Amino acid sequence: MGTLNVPGVAFLRPSDDRGRRRLHLPIVTVFLVASLFYVQFWLIPSRISSSPSELKLNEYAINRLEEGLRKCTEFNTPPIEYAIPPTSTGTNSRWNKYSGQNHTVILKNVTLFDGDKWFDGTVDVLFAKGMITAVAADAKTAEWFDDDAEVFDVGGKYVTPGLVDLHSHHLVGTWPAFSATEDTNEVNDEFGTLTPFVRSLDGIKPYDEGTTIIRSGGVTTSLILPGSANVMGGEAFIVKNVLRAGKDGEETVEEMLLEHGIPKEDRRRYMKMACGENPRRVYKHTRMGNAWVFRKHMERAVELREKQDAWCLAAAVAQDKGDKNAIHTLTMPNESSKGGLPEQLELESSVAILRGKVGVNTHCYEPEDFEDMLLHTKEFGFRIQAFHHALEAWKVPEMIKDSGYNITIATFSDFALYKHEGYGASLYAGKILEEHGVPVAYKSDHGEETTNAKYVMSQAAMAHSFGMSEIKAMQSVTSVPAKSLEQDHRIGYVKVGYDADLVVWDSHPLSVGATPLQVFVDGKVTLDPKKTKDSMPSSGSVLNRKSMQPAVRPLLDESIRDDICSKLNGGSDIVITGIRTSFLQDYQSFDTADRNLTLVLESGRIACFDVSDKCMSTNRGLPTVQLNNGHALPGLTAVSQSLGLAEIFAEKSTADGVVNAKTDVTDPEKLVYAKYGIHLEGRGFQRARIGGVTRAVTTPLMNGGFGGGVSVGIKTSGKKTVLDGGIFQSDVAVHLVIGQDAKDGDIATVSTAVAKLRKILKDNSAEDNMYGKVVNGSIPLIIHVENKYDIMQMIEVKKEYSSVNLIIMGGAEAPLVAHELAAADIPIILTRNRGGPDVFEKKDILIGPPLTRSAASVLAEANVTFGIAIPSTEGDSKIHFLPLEASWAAKYAGLSDQAAVDLVSVNIENILGLEKRGKGDIVVWEGNPLEYGAAPAIVIDGDEGAVVGCWPVSN
Repeated sequence: MGTLNVPGVAFLRPSDDRGRRRLHLPIVTVFLVASLFYVQFWLIPSRISSSPSELKLNEYAINRLEEGLRKCTEFNTPPIEYAIPPTSTGTNSRWNKYSGQNHTVILKNVTLFDGDKWFDGTVDVLFAKGMITAVAADAKTAEWFDDDAEVFDVGGKYVTPGLVDLHSHHLVGTWPAFSATEDTNEVNDEFGTLTPFVRSLDGIKPYDEGTTIIRSGGVTTSLILPGSANVMGGEAFIVKNVLRAGKDGEETVEEMLLEHGIPKEDRRRYMKMACGENPRRVYKHTRMGNAWVFRKHMERAVELREKQDAWCLAAAVAQDKGDKNAIHTLTMPNESSKGGLPEQLELESSVAILRGKVGVNTHCYEPEDFEDMLLHTKEFGFRIQAFHHALEAWKVPEMIKDSGYNITIATFSDFALYKHEGYGASLYAGKILEEHGVPVAYKSDHGEETTNAKYVMSQAAMAHSFGMSEIKAMQSVTSVPAKSLEQDHRIGYVKVGYDADLVVWDSHPLSVGATPLQVFVDGKVTLDPKKTKDSMPSSGSVLNRKSMQPAVRPLLDESIRDDICSKLNGGSDIVITGIRTSFLQDYQSFDTADRNLTLVLESGRIACFDVSDKCMSTNRGLPTVQLNNGHALPGLTAVSQSLGLAEIFAEKSTADGVVNAKTDVTDPEKLVYAKYGIHLEGRGFQRARIGGVTRAVTTPLMNGGFGGGVSVGIKTSGKKTVLDGGIFQSDVAVHLVIGQDAKDGDIATVSTAVAKLRKILKDNSAEDNMYGKVVNGSIPLIIHVENKYDIMQMIEVKKEYSSVNLIIMGGAEAPLVAHELAAADIPIILTRNRGGPDVFEKKDILIGPPLTRSAASVLAEANVTFGIAIPSTEGDSKIHFLPLEASWAAKYAGLSDQAAVDLVSVNIENILGLEKRGKGDIVVWEGNPLEYGAAPAIVIDGDEGAVVGCWPVSN
């Protein structure tokens, strides 16, 4: 077959390679020409500008693009996940060779809680350069010893990790507090309730001596949060509680930070938020309004995040393609944009929350607020690390757990009742939350004396006494807060590879008055051993108690309790067996080896109190209560500034009202009488009953001003009213205020208040009125005063008016004039035995062990007559702690157990001259009320001669 010839066209077979090259030649030529044009007219000009300005502009655009893409990479990089447990070859980022730990330390014979568990038997712990390097039994430690090692044989004492406080405001506010140093809340109309852009870092004052006080309680690490006035309060930062710890010993904020030495971009971040009453009160929004402003703000953050993500994708494409125009469009400012990666400093932290870069810590109390916050997390896709305060979390543990976020409840053990959202608190919250698998951390909220972070461990002890397991209670102030902060690779444990933050305790950490003997931070000792030794007594029965695991309060099944109590309530005849100890007057010494005593009451009076055999003839057929470790005490007497006059301190509708500071109390007719406003029921009364408090003296409500009024004596049983014996003494004492709190109303100076007091005494010396009774000594005059110089003025008053039965209440600096008080025969109702210098007039208060002697020890040594009261200016949620407070005071004053009981019974009665009726109230406890874990079983009213309490309970 021939070939068809067509002019200009060649038909080739597939195998004809030479012909294929001819066909592709024009294409290659076109490609080469195009490449030449690209290089000549775009690539070369882009690299070698004919204009220096154009070159700079191109470099500027490329640099902005690269910087933006670097941030894009950061956006999509999750927070560092550290190895847990950490490696043994790690380092403490805070360590430096100039001021850091430079000698190996070995703690020998340690009874160790390591953050997870207690060790069986004793172990040795070694640390160097601020890191724990070994934990082992004694037999394995011989190889550790070298010439440089410092060895501390602790003789089996308890050692724990340094405590971690998940919520503190020290450093952003100082002790003493000043208006000039108060930086806790950013409350400003310009910003409003949303201030996520502020940082506690910018308000930290690295000279706050409150830090040293806090550390002396074993708290080595704290999260410093902005306050809760705002829905979004700002970023929080973690500190180690050591001042001037850096290489130069200077007051720098950076050197206090836990993550000092870690690149800033790798540090953890935390946001403080708040819901409920606080932001509602400050900004007048309802919960609905606060939710809306938050959601609106987060919508803006979402929009910015989306713009950033879109920019990041476009920038990556432009860089890959080398698209000059696109790069310029993405980076150069124009009328609608400043160019570059979309950023707003105001929204940076909020966007970081959405990206999972910032842990959210939310101040919330009530179930509806928890639920609302969880709705927000679902709507915007962020996670909550912890609900703070959260006093009603015990009501909804499954809702919290079902969030899927493993939310920590950072709460108080017993501080409550001070506002509506704290009214539903439960002393059993820790137990309930543990049973549901919800992590619990106890924290301080340090700022005022009542929330002193030095005593965080005592909150864990209280929670344990109400049913939380020992291990979970210990973890609640160590490993649980460390995990919540995602710092459990460094703190919260005594294990190899962790920071060498450890506490050596004088007794079991969950026992009354447990106090650090030494606190190590980054491997360095922080307590002066001599000062620690001098701060503690060498004797006292409380000190000599056997150190053991503290007990849990007995909690009877409701049906059993009802069965027992139905046979007793209102009755007057009863037998109680199994009593081991008596603190009743006239019944303190028994000749029996096993201390197994029986108490028989007939018509509410003691018919027999002796060994069982001696009481057999008097107890036939009577209802019997069998105890295992019974303790018989007199009913305790509390002195309160609110019991029966304010149910919820922050809610005016639940209170009698505060004494008007402008009232001219020089006129005795204008004195306020507590007896006219008293109510004899409420949750404060419930807590009084579980603390063995059968009587209370309540002052008028005072909140600034010289005038107080006349206090009243009431019974706490809840069985009586004001009409049938609920008031046991109508007028107890006249109360006036001297000091800074007196500067209100028409009194501008402290000296004016002192002068007014003197005028009252002078003008009424012969009058038949309440002040006349004060002058002739028939009714006590109680002066609420703290400062030593103001107390000296009262000593002068007593010298001039010797007939006045002058009593000091408060008495923060009273120990500094203890001998003068004793000489003047001025007794004290001490509310500051574990006080702190939260205000300037208390700046010289004795902090107590391990830094100084306790107030009680100095007063006792000087033979000052004193009793103990619980501070109650924000309600009576802690009134049940009264016997334990007395025990704490006695421990560090070297007093006997009987003296401890007297501090809250006989001493108070004698100081106030309370009317004696009947044979006195009796409370029989299951357990020792001077230790955690005891509970009143039977309460007998001495006036009525009847059982008025049977296994009392309280939330």
